[in-house]
Amino acid sequence: MPWQAFVYGGLAAMTAEAMTFPIDMSKTRLQIQGQIADSSLTTLKYRGMFHTIGTVARQEGILSLFTGAKFALLRQGTYGTIRLGIYYSMKEKWEKSNVGLKMPLPHLVLLGGIAGVVGSFVTTPTDVMRVRMQASHHSASPPLLASFVTLFRTEGLRGLYRGAIPNAQRAAVVNGVQIPTYDVTKRNLLAAGLQDNSGTHFASSLFAGFLGSCFSQPIDVAKTRMMNQKLVENTNVRASQDSCTTTTSD
Repeated sequence: MPWQAFVYGGLAAMTAEAMTFPIDMSKTRLQIQGQIADSSLTTLKYRGMFHTIGTVARQEGILSLFTGAKFALLRQGTYGTIRLGIYYSMKEKWEKSNVGLKMPLPHLVLLGGIAGVVGSFVTTPTDVMRVRMQASHHSASPPLLASFVTLFRTEGLRGLYRGAIPNAQRAAVVNGVQIPTYDVTKRNLLAAGLQDNSGTHFASSLFAGFLGSCFSQPIDVAKTRMMNQKLVENTNVRASQDSCTTTTSD
């Protein structure tokens, strides 16, 4: 099971990203608009997911909906592999040493948070590139390796890890809520008499994803806005707490 958890986690994350990338792009565009700190993004151009997708498709072309997809797939492949692999392999190890017992919810939350933080830190550079490509108005994406080299040369290591702290905070919240919620929901559904099939897994995933998004949304906005800012002198948003304060004062 340990190696399968890593492989299946990465494949599942990449599949989900490929199927929902235009939605993810619309989320980024919605999150970066309406800023006080950045005058170029003050105007509220987009009104909801469908309006954003439609506007981008009309004004920038259909391919613009997939700008930065390769960075997102690289991130999800790595992030999903790490977070789900760590979570399920450690959970299985605990349950093997505690035969007949299920890991308590607080333990699941802590394990999910740790797995998310580790995965998010490793993949922060790919997340920075994904956000910046999605926020741009160009459909062409630069080569993967060349993009990271250029970012490092212009902004240094700090540029590659721009927004790493709110990214880790978001990952801790998302995974601390999402993965345990999935496990507990599925366990309860099976105990209620439902079959252990794709329908039960889908229902558990849907509920877990909804809760994870609700709890992490404020930090996600802060993270996206920080990553979209190039690391230059007098940068307006300096940390996740500053970003949340600036955002809520909008």
